[in-house]
Order: sequence, then structure tokens, then C-alpha cells
Amino acid sequence: MYLETHDVVKQYANHLALNKVSISVPKGTVFGLLGPNGAGKTTLIRIITRITAPDSGDVMIEGRQSVGNDIYNIGYMPEERGLYKKMKVGEQAMYLAQLRGMSKKQAHHELMVWFKRFDIMDWYNRKVEELSKGMQQKVQFISTVIHDPDLLIFDEPFSGFDPVNTDIVKNEMLRLKDEGKTIILSTHNMESVEELCDNIALINKSQVVLQGNVFKIRKDHRPNIFRFRIFGDDFNLEHPSFELLSKEPYHEFIDLRIKKLNGISNNDLAKLIFDNYEVVSYDEELPTMNDVFIKTVTKDKNISTL
Repeated sequence: MYLETHDVVKQYANHLALNKVSISVPKGTVFGLLGPNGAGKTTLIRIITRITAPDSGDVMIEGRQSVGNDIYNIGYMPEERGLYKKMKVGEQAMYLAQLRGMSKKQAHHELMVWFKRFDIMDWYNRKVEELSKGMQQKVQFISTVIHDPDLLIFDEPFSGFDPVNTDIVKNEMLRLKDEGKTIILSTHNMESVEELCDNIALINKSQVVLQGNVFKIRKDHRPNIFRFRIFGDDFNLEHPSFELLSKEPYHEFIDLRIKKLNGISNNDLAKLIFDNYEVVSYDEELPTMNDVFIKTVTKDKNISTL
């Protein structure tokens, strides 16, 4: 593992922000840090980035205890953007790059690469206040990655972006991942989680309530619903092993949604339909990460109020 937290606890006055939070982030992956507002995500990020310290617990990087100098190998883009409105874009980007330990020459070279890549060279000598929110986001993103850190942390990086620029940033994240960077993505955009994340941890009420591989989590939460498209003008098969949820005509076909019951295997259910109808296509419905998020958080809420 590249990054691990072990039983991290953080208390603010009467508020327990993190309660023995443990996560494991594999090297060279995109890791989704998910949870409702106030769940403790930002507190955990601030502990990882050494902005604040845990009351107890450990942060491990590549198997060793995190130390002060690790901050130079971390790029952090917080949800609250912090650009100086009156400074020129290029001057500010240079300033932030040098704060991260880059020489002036090295910083200028890398900024030229990134500004060309994001097609914002014309804005280099403009003041930040003249930029749209989306353009400021691009500058913030560049300032996060400019020093080539191994660990990148993005907190709601897509807010303020239109769909085109969202795709640009997503592609840059995937390119950085392909280069071997480890990325933590904190977002409420579950579509982005499915597109980008290899693994996730879901924090609710200061605790990790779900963690693992995205595809496996979706499979583990599947509702055993299957879609069949059959040839014909009707479907009247009844069987105790399934429940017909819907049937809709589609040209010369019928689209079925069927819920599997009574422990029948997927193969046996498919065979039952195939033996009685001409099947054009079929697949299993997997829940979206949004479905999993809502189900897990709601279940956790119900349990906590019993």
C-alpha cells in the first residue's frame, strides 16, 4: 500500500470528527474518499497532509510513519479555493510552485508545459480576478500538480467546470495515474467515482462504513435484477424462482426486468427464459455507486437511530 491510516481519531470539543478511521490506498490508483457533508472526509485529508494532527492513530506512507518532509511529495487541491485575486496568474503559479520547493527556472519550464496543455497561455499575465471560476480551477489544478508529487489529493475538483473542462481534468487525472501517481479523490459526483476510481472508502458519522474495489462493491450490492430482450409480442411465463418487475414493448421485441428469487442461480434463470423464448440480449443490473452510497448511508442512519 502507498498510504494507510490506522485507527485515526480526531476530536473537536464535543464533536468526534474521526472515530478509529482506517483506510488503505494502493499505489498508482485513484482512491475515492466518499461520504455525506460533515462525515469527516476533510478532517482526514487535513491529517494526511499534516495540516492538523490526529489525537491518536497513525498515517503510514509506503510502510513507514508519515514525517514532515512528506508534504513536499503531496499535491493538495482543497475544496475552498485559495488564489490571490489581485495577483497575475503566472506570478501566482510561480509563487506556489516555489513554495513547493521548485527552483524558479524549473517552475517556469513546467508552468509553460501545463499552461499550453490547458490552453490558457493567453491568461498568464492577467489578474486572477479576471478569470472565470472554471479558469481559476485550471490554475488551481496546475498549482496542485506542478511539483510532480507522488500523492495527489483533490477535494471536489470538478465544481465550477463545464462538461468539456470536466473531461479534460478527468483525462489528466487518468494520465497522472498511468504515470504511477497515487490519487485521492473526494467528491459527491458518483459518476466520476465510477469513471475514475479503482477503490473507495465511504465515511459516515466519523467512521468507515464501506471500503473496497468499486466494481466488487457494486457486485456485492446487486439487487438480483436481470434485463432480457425477447422476440415476440407477449411474455406470460410464471415461475416461483422469479418475479416479473416490468415488460415493455420495443418494436418487435419485449424488454423484461426480472428479479431472481429463491436462490436460483443466474445460469438457471437464464436457461429458464432461453428455453421458453427467443432471447435477443440479456444482462444483469448492477447498482450505480450513487445507489450504493444512498443505500449504505441510509442503512447506517437507520441503525444509528434504533
